Amino acid sequence: MPKILGGSLAEHRHRTRTALFTALSELMRERGFDAITLADIAARAGIGRTAVYNHFPDKESLLLAFIENETSAYVAALEASLDEVDDPVEQLRVYVREQLELEHTYHFAPGPDLREVISQDAGRHLRRHVGQVETLLRQILTRAVAGGDIPDQPLDAVVPLVHACLSGRRVPPEEPARSAFIDATEQFVLRALGARVVEPVRAVEVA
Repeated sequence: MPKILGGSLAEHRHRTRTALFTALSELMRERGFDAITLADIAARAGIGRTAVYNHFPDKESLLLAFIENETSAYVAALEASLDEVDDPVEQLRVYVREQLELEHTYHFAPGPDLREVISQDAGRHLRRHVGQVETLLRQILTRAVAGGDIPDQPLDAVVPLVHACLSGRRVPPEEPARSAFIDATEQFVLRALGARVVEPVRAVEVA
């Protein structure tokens, strides 16, 4: 009988899934999803290969569960950050910065883009999760238009354009390049949407 992690079957299931998610995330930072096997994931997680099949029938179903878990946590955190701000333009700033801070493992992984190596059904599943985040942006833009903060515009076209600008961007890890990159991207998006942008105050050197 396999060893139970934790004090109950529910806790065992949670710990096992967490270990598998962590292993998958680590491996995808090292090589492409297409180069990872379920055996690799099980070995990295310290879980017997046959035990993995009690939770996921294949690595694609594991990937989808991982992304669903990550997306749900991210959306909850983003909603909490947005709830602290009332002004729609400031919410846009929060949204842009949170998107740039987010490390999309499935974008940063080496090798082919995930959409090239997963099934069509899995691709549709991924797009549904992206839709959760796009819904938040659409809500912000709708409030901004209603309040006169940005011009009226076709959101069906604008929302994907904003996401294309933000998704998969490699933010420089070191300062001051990191802050400069985030500031520039934020102002670019706000200007593209027609929002009023206040230029940052720069220190003036005195001779």
